[in-house]
Amino acid sequence: MYGLGPIEVTAITGGAVEMVAPLTGSGYSISGCNGGGIVSSEGGGVRLSCDQGTVATINDAMTLKVVKIRDTVALLRIEPAG
Repeated sequence: MYGLGPIEVTAITGGAVEMVAPLTGSGYSISGCNGGGIVSSEGGGVRLSCDQGTVATINDAMTLKVVKIRDTVALLRIEPAG
């Protein structure tokens, strides 16, 4: 539906959450992680590293926000864009 498969958190380090997700469609677009972080594509998937407080918009259809990071726990908010 959003062009990505299940999002997997791979690490929570230094105030950032690192995630990977497989692509489920022929293309994708990600705006973000606005406010701090990086996005890259690799081998049919996407890798995100987002700092606390940042928001990524995926395929103009959903947003992913890193609400809070504490030690090895992160609170993420994923919801439809708009």
